[in-house]
Order: sequence, then C-alpha cells, then structure tokens
Amino acid sequence: MTKTPLQFRLNGAEKAVFTEGGQNLLDVLRREVGDFAPKYGCGQGACGVCTVLVDGEPRLSCLTLAETVQGQAVETTSGLADGPELHVLQTAFMEHFAAQCGFCTPGMLMAAKALLDTNPTPSRDDVVEAISGNICRCTGYEPIIDAILDAAHNRRRSA
Repeated sequence: MTKTPLQFRLNGAEKAVFTEGGQNLLDVLRREVGDFAPKYGCGQGACGVCTVLVDGEPRLSCLTLAETVQGQAVETTSGLADGPELHVLQTAFMEHFAAQCGFCTPGMLMAAKALLDTNPTPSRDDVVEAISGNICRCTGYEPIIDAILDAAHNRRRSA
C-alpha cells in the first residue's frame, strides 16, 4: 500500500509521519506519534472517547481521515497542562470527582475545552449540548457538568 506524507501540529509541536490511505487520525496519533491520550472506544463515532480538537473544533478521531488534518493544529489532552500546571478543566475535574474510571475523560475534556474556548460563560444547557456526543458510564454526568461550569467560572475569575 502507498504511504502518504502527513504534516500537522500536535499540541504545538510539528509532526511529520507517513500514513496509509484511509487511515484514521486516532491510529496515527496512537501508533505513529505515540499520543495515547485519545482512547479507542467504539470505533464508530458513537462514544466520544477519541475526541480531539482540529483547529479548535471537536472531532471524533476514529472517524477523521488522517490526511484531512494536513497542515492543521491537533490538540489532545496531552497538551492541556502547561508543564506541572494543570489546565483549569483538569483541576475542576479532579475537584468535582468528574473522572471515576477515567475512560471518557479525555474526550470530555476536549469537548469542554472547545466549548469554553468559544463560549466563556456557558449555561448548563450549553455544557450538556457540548458533551452530548460523549458517553460516560460511571458518573451520571452531574459531576462532569459541575466541573465544566466551575472551570468556566474559575477561568473568568483569573482572566
């Protein structure tokens, strides 16, 4: 099979890999680049655990063809913290016990980041809508929603 060169920015760092035609972004991130933050869940775009941001927009990396991110910025939870300083969302998730088993957490964090980056004052309904494509089997969603609303509040307060 023919390999195609792919260049993109991952969490601010330039990456260059070779991909096979039809290879999804999740496989490239995990197998070619070594970023294991996005999880493999259903492989059909139904669970949201593989959510990443591509140029700031949430995308299901299991359904995104790798070649479509040529020259774009890809963000995963691996890039949220600034060294030892956690992102406000990561801190809020810990404080609100929003991550129980943790499997859905990377996708939830990226969906929440996309929301807060475009809407710094979301309502509860906005949060529910933003995470609606992400399935959590442990928390019942309330701690996650509370964490995102708290992160929005803390982000505004520190700005």
